[in-house]
Amino acid sequence: MRLPACLAILCLTASVALAAPPQAEAAPSADPGARAVADHVADGECLACHADQARLWTGSKHQLAMQAATPDTVLGDFADARFAGKGETAHFLRRGDTVFVATEGADGQRAELPVTHTFGIRPLQQVLLPQPGGRLQAFTIAWDTERKTWFSLYPEGASAPGSNLHWSGRYQNWNLMCGECHTTAYRKGYDDATDSYRTTWSEANVGCQACHGGGRAHAESARATQAFGSGKPQPTANRALANAHAQADQCAACHARRTRLVEEAVAGAPLLDQFMPDNLRADLYHADGQQLAEVFEYGSYRQSRMYQAGVACTDCHDPHSGRRRAEGNALCTACHNEAPDRTRFPGLQAKNYDGPAHHFHSAGQAGSQCVDCHMPSRDYMIVHGRRDHAIRIPRPDLSAKIGVPNACQDCHADRSAEWAAAAITRRLGPRSHPPHYGEILAAARRGEAGAAQPLHGLAIDLAQPAIVRATAVETLAALGSVAPAALRDPDPVVRATAAATFATRPAEDRLAHLPALLSDPLRAVRIAAARGLADIDEGRLTTEQRAQLYAGLAAFVAAQQAMADMPSAQLNLAGLASARRDPAGAERHYRRALAQDGQVQAARLGLATLLAGSAREDEAERVLREGLAGSVQPGELHFALGLLAGQRKQGRRPRTSCAPPPR
Repeated sequence: MRLPACLAILCLTASVALAAPPQAEAAPSADPGARAVADHVADGECLACHADQARLWTGSKHQLAMQAATPDTVLGDFADARFAGKGETAHFLRRGDTVFVATEGADGQRAELPVTHTFGIRPLQQVLLPQPGGRLQAFTIAWDTERKTWFSLYPEGASAPGSNLHWSGRYQNWNLMCGECHTTAYRKGYDDATDSYRTTWSEANVGCQACHGGGRAHAESARATQAFGSGKPQPTANRALANAHAQADQCAACHARRTRLVEEAVAGAPLLDQFMPDNLRADLYHADGQQLAEVFEYGSYRQSRMYQAGVACTDCHDPHSGRRRAEGNALCTACHNEAPDRTRFPGLQAKNYDGPAHHFHSAGQAGSQCVDCHMPSRDYMIVHGRRDHAIRIPRPDLSAKIGVPNACQDCHADRSAEWAAAAITRRLGPRSHPPHYGEILAAARRGEAGAAQPLHGLAIDLAQPAIVRATAVETLAALGSVAPAALRDPDPVVRATAAATFATRPAEDRLAHLPALLSDPLRAVRIAAARGLADIDEGRLTTEQRAQLYAGLAAFVAAQQAMADMPSAQLNLAGLASARRDPAGAERHYRRALAQDGQVQAARLGLATLLAGSAREDEAERVLREGLAGSVQPGELHFALGLLAGQRKQGRRPRTSCAPPPR
C-alpha cells in the first residue's frame, strides 16, 4: 500500500488484547430511536425559557435535520409517483399516514418499504428506509424541494444491488455516514461481531445541547433561581463557544471531513480529543486548497485569512437560525469598509470594497458580489450549492500554471485562464501573483524531481495555515521523507500528522522522536505516537513511557472501535494486532474488513500474507482468487499470486509480503 493511503487509514477511526473499549449502552431493541441521556433535558425545556433563540432555531436546517415521517414532514410526491433512471426505478406511494418506496432491495428483489424518517429539508430531502440489523438507509433517489421533482443522486448510473454504494449498502448507511450530525447525543451502538446496530439519540435534530452541551444542570439551577428569586443559573456545559477558534472547532464536529475518535462526542471538548480532521488530500482538495470533493467548510476556512485573524463562525452566521447576518455585500462590508473598526481586527484596511474600483464590475452584474470572486460555489448532491470558505483571492495565474479552477472563469467560461490572469495584472500589477503553496503541493503531486525540499520548507513555515503545514508533512511522507520539526508544531493537527508519518520510519528514528508525544495534551496526537511505537521493544522505554504507550494504544483501539463499521478501522486493528504479535487478532480483523467490503485490497493482501506466513498457502491463494472476480484493478492480486507461486516452488515460507512493492 502506498504511504498516503496508509496515512489516511491511520487517521481513520480495532480486537486487540490491550484494553476493552467501553461498551455502548444498549437500546431496548435494535430499532434506532430516542433514549434518555443523564445530563440532557428535552428541547422544550430550553425553548420555554429562551424565546428569542427558539424563534430563530424553529424552522432552521438544524431543527429540521431529521424528522419522523409524517404527512407534515414528508415533502416528496408519494401520490403514486414513479421514477426511472439509469439502473434504478422507484414507485412512491401512500397508505393513510404512512408512505412507502417500492424498489429493488439488496437481494435484487422488488419490495415495498416503509419510510420512517425524512432527512434534510432544503434544497433536497431524502427519506430513510429501515433495514435489518438496526440500520436506516438513505435512499439515493431524493426530492428536489425547489424544482418539486424526484432525482437520482447518481445520474450517471446507480450501483447494482449488493454493492456497498447501492442505497441498501454500507456507504449509504445512515448509522455510519449521517446520523451523528443530524441528531443530538448520538450513540451509534455498533457491534462489529454481528455487524449490527443499537443506535440511539436524545433528539432527532441538531438541538440546543448539540452545541451547548448537556443542559440538565443549567435547567435545574434556572428553576431554583426562579423559585428563590435571586442568583444566576449555572452556565451550560460548553463554555468554549466565545473563542473564535474553539467555536470553529465546535462547528467542525459536523462541518468538516474528519474521523471520529470516540464513541460519543461531548460539546466543548477539544476537537482533536474527539476527531481527526482531514488534510488537503488530493482526492478532497485541488492543489491550491480549493474544495473538490464534499469537504464541507472547516478545511477550507482553516486556510483563510479570516480564520487566522480570529473571525468566528457567528460573526457571519446567526448561531441559532444558521442564516447569514446580512444579505449580499452588506455582510462583508460590515467589516470591510472605508472606516473599519480596528478594535478587534487591527489588520482591516480602510477601502471601498463595494465599488467597481475594487471588484471591476458594474453594480448588479455577476462579479460585483463579494462571494462571486472570493467564495465560488460548487454543487454537491447534484443540487446543493456550497461556497468555498477559504475566502481566497482569485488566482487565474495558478489555473494556467497548475490546472486549478478560478472564480474568473466561472463567469467568463469562454475566456482562458491566461486572459483572466493578464486582466488582473493590468489592474493590480505583478503583486497580484505572489508565490502560493498550491505550486509546491502541485509539484509534489506530479512527482517532480526536487519537490521534497520546498515541501519541507512549507511544512515548518509557521506563517502558513496549520492545515497547509500538515498537508505538506503528509505529502512529504509520500516522497519518503519526514519533517521532525513538525512534531513540535504549536498546532495539534500538524503534530498528529507528523507523528503518523513516523510510523514507517526505522525504530531508532521513532524512539528518538515519538515517546515525547505520548504525553501530548490531545488524544489524536497521543494515539498517532502510540501506534508508531506499537512494535518497539518495550524494554527501550522508561516505566513512565510504557504506561503512556499502553494508554495510547488503548485509546487507539477505542478510536477504531468507534468506527468499526468502516473497513479501514478493521484494517487498522489488524495492523495493530500484527505489530503486537497477535496473528489471531489480525486475521479476525482482516476477515471483518473483507466481510464489510470485499474490494478493500489492502485487507485481502494483508490476510494472504498472514496466511502464507503461517504455512496456510492454500487458504492464502483462495483469499487472493476470491478477490479477482470483482476487482476493477486486479494487478496487485495477480502480482501477489505470482509471489505466492514462487514461494511454493521454492518450498519455503515467504520472507516478504504478498503485497507488491510501494510505487
